[in-house]
Amino acid sequence: MRPIIEQTENASHRTNGRRQKRATASSGPNTQVLHKGARRPHAYHSLTPPIVQTAAYTFEDTEAVIAFKSAAERERLEYGRYGNPTVQAVEQRLAALEGGEAALLVSSGMAAITLPLLLLISSGDHVVMGDDVYHRTRIFANEFLTRYGVTVTTVPTSDLTAIEAAIRPNTRVIVAETPTNPFLRCVDLRGLAEIARPRGVLTLIDSTFATPLNQQPLQHGIDLVAHSVTKYLAGHNDLLAGVVVGRGDLIETVRGSQGLFGAVVDPSAAYQIHRGLQTLGLRIAQQNRSALAIARYLEEHPKVRRVWYPGLASHPDHEVARQQMTGFGGVVSFEIEGDGPAASRFVDALQLAHIAPSLGGVDTLVMQPAILSYFDTPREQRLALGITDELIRLAVGIEDTEDLLADIERALEVV
Repeated sequence: MRPIIEQTENASHRTNGRRQKRATASSGPNTQVLHKGARRPHAYHSLTPPIVQTAAYTFEDTEAVIAFKSAAERERLEYGRYGNPTVQAVEQRLAALEGGEAALLVSSGMAAITLPLLLLISSGDHVVMGDDVYHRTRIFANEFLTRYGVTVTTVPTSDLTAIEAAIRPNTRVIVAETPTNPFLRCVDLRGLAEIARPRGVLTLIDSTFATPLNQQPLQHGIDLVAHSVTKYLAGHNDLLAGVVVGRGDLIETVRGSQGLFGAVVDPSAAYQIHRGLQTLGLRIAQQNRSALAIARYLEEHPKVRRVWYPGLASHPDHEVARQQMTGFGGVVSFEIEGDGPAASRFVDALQLAHIAPSLGGVDTLVMQPAILSYFDTPREQRLALGITDELIRLAVGIEDTEDLLADIERALEVV
């Protein structure tokens, strides 16, 4: 069992004779991100969870050490690599927002994918993976896991028939991302769970692009959900972290080896994540609104060849997204008419967007994947993945929608 935070953090929900109110599933998104999963009161009656900045925790005497080591359920902490009160407070919030039994905060989004895979599969197991997952996830599966006797089959992300056909007797995990990067492809989550569960196959979904406010895979039968907290959840492009949320037994399996791998989050970073979560609802609402308006504008523009955004009826997975998402996210991908240099001229002409490889923060970011993410990938291999020279990914921030549209309109004039 994981340690609980401390007695003051686990105080009764009754304070001064009154039961403290908690956000429910029917609460609005801004209420949920402020109150869902929160433990009160915090230590020292602090309004926000205090930053417990320590690497080690002391014991009063030898008897206390022995009692701690002998306890079936440990009610305190021993060493920073095995837990921290500030980190645990954020884990509780994220588990509640995603509708999961437990959450594990880790050092990056990649750690949220790689740790579960490393600890839930063994040599001789088989993994089914969507073809449009984050390219570093593909590299990890195809170049790292295969060294240790794990076989990987890559299938079209949104093709449930192909996914089902790829399952073998030794298939242990299906890994998918929805929406995907950069083409925003969406997998039918309920359909995926209905294929996997009767066969005893675990499902791991990277839901970074959606956030818990736009999509909740666990409610559709998915076993584990991973997020790059670096992106929307923290929301300010100033830290690295990841989280995996899901069934308690699976999370505790991964947690048991977190200290061994050392993929931990500093308490100061955890506090920044907590602070970022408080505005998640406001940020997501604005990013959803702006991205949809931009996607619609681009789709009608003569200098734009094609737009990928699940909120558009033209997107191949629009119906799936419409059924399982409450908002379509803040990323729009599109191809400029012309060639790579024309796309570069557009990118360079933008005044509000920064050229950068991330997404999900308050600032709008733009990139040409062929240059920034796939620069060292052979052209033929890159094109096979659909990464053309003309492809642009726009990660919308919280700037006013009208200002972003005006900036895009000016930049398209140079194409």
